[in-house]
Amino acid sequence: MKVAQVLPFALSLLTLTGCNDYLDYKPTAVVDEDQAFKNPDQMVTSAYALMGDDWYTYPFNLWPYGDLASDDALKGGSGTTDTDYHQVEVFTSLVPTLGHLDELWYHLYIGVSRCNRAIVALQDNGEAKLGAELTKQRIAEVKFLRAHFYFKLKMMFNKIPWIDEEVYRNDSQEQIKNDVLSSEEIWDKIITDFKEAYDVLPSEQSQGGRTNKIAAAAYLAKCYLEKGWGDGYEKSSGDNYVNEEDMKKVVEYTDVVKNSRYGYLEDYGDIFLPEYKNSKESIFAVQHSDYEDDNTAYGRANWSNMLNGTWGIWSCGWDFHKPSQNFVNAFKTRDGLPQFDDYAKENAHPVNGVPTSQKWDPRLFHTVGMPTFPYKYEEAYTLTTANSRTPNTYGYYTSLKEVPQRSKGETYNSPWQAFAMNDYVIRYTQSMLDRAEALIELGQFAEAREIINDIRNRAKNSVAKHISYAANQCEIALYPESYFQTKESARKCLRWERRLEMGMEHERFFDLRRWGLLSSTLNNYFKLEQNDEYDGQKYAQYLKDAHFTTDKNEYFPIPYPQLYYIPGLYTQNKGY
Repeated sequence: MKVAQVLPFALSLLTLTGCNDYLDYKPTAVVDEDQAFKNPDQMVTSAYALMGDDWYTYPFNLWPYGDLASDDALKGGSGTTDTDYHQVEVFTSLVPTLGHLDELWYHLYIGVSRCNRAIVALQDNGEAKLGAELTKQRIAEVKFLRAHFYFKLKMMFNKIPWIDEEVYRNDSQEQIKNDVLSSEEIWDKIITDFKEAYDVLPSEQSQGGRTNKIAAAAYLAKCYLEKGWGDGYEKSSGDNYVNEEDMKKVVEYTDVVKNSRYGYLEDYGDIFLPEYKNSKESIFAVQHSDYEDDNTAYGRANWSNMLNGTWGIWSCGWDFHKPSQNFVNAFKTRDGLPQFDDYAKENAHPVNGVPTSQKWDPRLFHTVGMPTFPYKYEEAYTLTTANSRTPNTYGYYTSLKEVPQRSKGETYNSPWQAFAMNDYVIRYTQSMLDRAEALIELGQFAEAREIINDIRNRAKNSVAKHISYAANQCEIALYPESYFQTKESARKCLRWERRLEMGMEHERFFDLRRWGLLSSTLNNYFKLEQNDEYDGQKYAQYLKDAHFTTDKNEYFPIPYPQLYYIPGLYTQNKGY
């Protein structure tokens, strides 16, 4: 869709002000804006549609920033110059001119723009077209969507302009600065939108793709959790900055989630198979489809993960999003429990059919594709070392969660590749981990342990159905009460569990930031990972140039083009 059709307000319109011929041209084959506003329900649909209208250079699930920027994953691809994401994983070359950041900012604000227009259309024409009650509900849905887009912007860029429907009505977008609201005030704005949605929305919708009260509750808990640890910068975040009132809000809203129809899907592997999308595990997800399901040419494909299919397995597998050795090591167990203190002392990897004394958490085999093991459970597609594109740079591991089984095929496969996999926004287990984290901060260790052990027990029971070939390599046990006697020990268990359970689901960088652990974790990781070796093949040596700088790299820079559409309107984040 052309810029002129959606009229985004991310200040890029100023690049058109000298193009009178273009601006005076009345486009054809597009909906007239005045006419569009008279169809408010379609404007709401347009806002929903933007959620899945992303691309690998601006993926709304934030996989490059949540995973590649962490200790969980390497970029992958044909080398360090393949896409701009190398800057993201080493930090030392990360600059505001990185084009992918500008694309992400711009398209997220298009999402905000569609929400604002939908709200105006509903306010002006909703009751006449839809009736008072449905109009109220649709406004609540759009407030949820707007808060969702702003959540992504806040997590990435911190200093963001708050542009709502009143700003749109006043046409004052180009006067809103990005530094007038503090970090806490931005969170309060986002929370207000989610709270308005929560107060109005039903617990269930007749149309499954629409948001509901439970999703709003889970998102409110997520917002309070982020807000409750500080402003994100290490000098003012982490263990010493926990706000207990915010943690109580996390517990309050996850009470709603816990007592809803949602729950743990019985087998961990099923969570990441397309036939189980919209299961009880899925509180809110971006909906994707196959062309056979919706009778279109290519379906509503998931383009955000289009680079992440495995080389030589998929017809267009570009082999991005490669699990790190440090991440694999984290799944080691001893007597069924994590090797907290010595997991990274020696690098190791399992070999199919060759069990050793080293045992592993079963979730490794659902999360990481490894040579000798079936790809996504299918022995007909067993991985070899040939299924890595540049092993001397990125090694031999591959990501599994975001792809379907190979026998199920792709939605689109030339020259790019896309799948019909839904993108989880919040799944039930994630919300329960949010709850456990808040409970630990409030000193309620018993329930936190119960939640974490429930999650581990699910992992323990997730062997026979999909990964029976690895049964003699798996060992996982529940935490004894002794591990939850102090806040320090309970935190260690929670943080480890979150890494394993949510691994390669784009959370890790943001988790470490919340806890104030980015610099210590990442700089130690860079030292270790640059020495990786897999059966004689060295890789990841480029990480010798990586370094995380405190009071700078906690957030990503405001994109250079946004700073200079109106010079002086926006200010840059610290350190850039």
